Amino acid sequence: MKVKSTGTTYLCLLFCLVGIAGINRFYLGKIGTGIIWIFTFGLFGIGIIYDIFTIPNQVRMANLLANGGFQANQNVIVNVHSNQPTLDKTE
Repeated sequence: MKVKSTGTTYLCLLFCLVGIAGINRFYLGKIGTGIIWIFTFGLFGIGIIYDIFTIPNQVRMANLLANGGFQANQNVIVNVHSNQPTLDKTE
C-alpha cells in the first residue's frame, strides 16, 4: 500500500467546503466513518473540526497499519527498571 501524505489528506478535507465531507476518511482507509461523515456532513461539522487537528496523527496511524502495524518501528529501545525492594535476610 502506498504511504499516505498529510498534505493530500488536508487537501481531501477541503472537499467539505463544496459539500462533500469525509473524502479524507476514505483516503485514509476509514470507510465506515467516511460514510458517516458524508451523510451527516462530518457529524454536523464537529467531526470536520476534529479532523483538522488530528490529521497528522491519523496519517501516521494509517501508515503504520499499512506497513504491518507497529513492527515497522524497529529502532525502539525499551528500558525497564524495577523499583521493587529486595529482601535482605540478616539473622
